Amino acid sequence: MKTFKLEGAPRTELGKKSVKAYRKEGLIPAVLYGGSAVELPYKGKLAKGENLVESQGKGLIVTNFTVSFDAVRKLIYTPEIFIVELSLGGKEQQAILKDLQFHPVSDQILHLDFLEVFDEKPIVIEVPVALDGHAAGVKAGGKLNLVARKLRVKGLAANIPNVLRVNVENLELGKTIQVKELSFDNIELVNAPDNVVCAVVATRGSRAAAEAEKK
Repeated sequence: MKTFKLEGAPRTELGKKSVKAYRKEGLIPAVLYGGSAVELPYKGKLAKGENLVESQGKGLIVTNFTVSFDAVRKLIYTPEIFIVELSLGGKEQQAILKDLQFHPVSDQILHLDFLEVFDEKPIVIEVPVALDGHAAGVKAGGKLNLVARKLRVKGLAANIPNVLRVNVENLELGKTIQVKELSFDNIELVNAPDNVVCAVVATRGSRAAAEAEKK
C-alpha cells in the first residue's frame, strides 16, 4: 500500500467541552487504537464514557489526539488506501484509518479512528475493486455494472494491494461474479461468499436483439 504522512497533536484535555473547543479551532478529534503505548502529559481521572484506557503502568493503549482538516483531506477524500505514518508526540507509528464520523447535516468531519499496524499481525481493510477486460456480455449488448466498489480484505499490511483487479472477459450477459469466485495471493476476502462483485445486465437493445433472434 501507499504511505501517507500525518502529524497529530496529543490531547491533554478530554470531555465534550474540549472536543467542541478543538472543533472551533478547526481541529478534528481522533484516537489511535493499538498495543504500542504513547505517553501523554495527561493526569487525573477520566470522565465517564471516555475511551482512554490506562494499561497498568505501561502507558496508554488508546491515544487521543487531534489533526487538522488540511492534514487529512487527501487521506479521506480519495478512493485510494494508505498506510498512515503517524507522528504523535515525537513517536512514529504505522496505522490505518479504520473509521470516521461525519455531521449528518453539514458533513463536517467529527471524529477519526486509527488502528495501529504491526508487521506480524494481519489487518482487515477495504480495498477498491477494478475491472479488467471487455466482458463477453457487453459485446452481446449488455451493460457491465460494478456492484461492489470495495471488498474487505484480511492480510499482513505488506501483502495488501492498492487495488483488487478482477478479469471480466468471460462474463456473459445475465451473469455475475461473486466473492467466492475470486482469490488473491496472500490475502483473504472476508465479505459474504455470495455477495455480487460485478454483473452484466441486459439492456433494451440486447433484449430487442434476443427477441429478434427468436422470430
